[in-house]
Amino acid sequence: MSSERSVDFAGGTLGRERHICALFNSIDEEHRVLRSFIRDGLDRGEKGFHIIDPEQRDEYLERLAGNGVDVETVIGTGQLEVRPWQEAYLRQERFDQDAMLALIEEVLQSGAAGGYPLTRLVAHMEWALVDKPGVVDLVEYETRLNYVLPKYDDPVICTYDLTRFASTVTMDIMRTHPVVIIGGVLQENPFFVPPDQFLLELRERAAASRMAR
Repeated sequence: MSSERSVDFAGGTLGRERHICALFNSIDEEHRVLRSFIRDGLDRGEKGFHIIDPEQRDEYLERLAGNGVDVETVIGTGQLEVRPWQEAYLRQERFDQDAMLALIEEVLQSGAAGGYPLTRLVAHMEWALVDKPGVVDLVEYETRLNYVLPKYDDPVICTYDLTRFASTVTMDIMRTHPVVIIGGVLQENPFFVPPDQFLLELRERAAASRMAR
């Protein structure tokens, strides 16, 4: 990895694997840990693409501004895009994992086509707690992302609020990411399971559940 594409934050340096699960206990913790990741990328002329809860948009932008980001300028130039869930995960009021995987590729490819050396993508995942069709496919989607993201150098951070997700779901989510942030520290994930293996496990679970009915 060239120095131009190195990414340092949260007490570590990203290697080749750049699909990151970030587990936080509060919004304050999230912004404290990720502020350098976001600001440094923009300062280096990289693209920022954030997917957020639309109800938290104003507070989110205020926090970015408080972190030294010239929010009005970077949004105005298109260097930073901040999309609500309804324009990403929950388009047409449902979650379609195939459509979302295609969108992720589109975003990363368009960043490169636009001349940005990297796209730093931050996705808030609490949309999966909303009662919408398809949200049960969250874990499968996260697993399948591991077929897509290794084709790119762009770091993708999926943030999870530990106070809102069940521990069983959190453990599965951890196993779909080769890199994790726990306790504010970036580290390789010893619990990561390759996508072929995890998808087989999910199919076996589903079959066992059907048989138990």
